[in-house]
Amino acid sequence: MVLPEALLEEVALRFALLGDPTRLRLLRSLHEEGELSVGRLAAVTGVARVNASQHLNRLALAGLVSRRREGTTVHYRVSDPIVDALCELVCASVIERARTLAGA
Repeated sequence: MVLPEALLEEVALRFALLGDPTRLRLLRSLHEEGELSVGRLAAVTGVARVNASQHLNRLALAGLVSRRREGTTVHYRVSDPIVDALCELVCASVIERARTLAGA
C-alpha cells in the first residue's frame, strides 16, 4: 500500500495518540470491558477523572473511540476495529521480544 503524502500527518497523529501510556491503559480497559464510563475508566486505570476525560476526548476526536451520553454520564468504547488488531500485533511483538531478551 502506498500512502499519499497528504495522509502522513494523520498516520503520525495516530501513532502519537497510541504512544502515550495513559491512553494505552484506557484503550486496554475498553478492549477488555467493552464500554465503560469515564469514572469507571478512571478508577480501573488509576488515572484522575479529569485526566482520563482529556485523553478520551483526544482519542474520540481522532475517531479511535466513540462516546455515548446517558444522562450526565459519558460512556466510551473502541470504535475503530483496527485499534484492537494493532494493539494485539504490537503486544505480541513486545512479549516475544521480552522472552528473547530473558532467554539471552
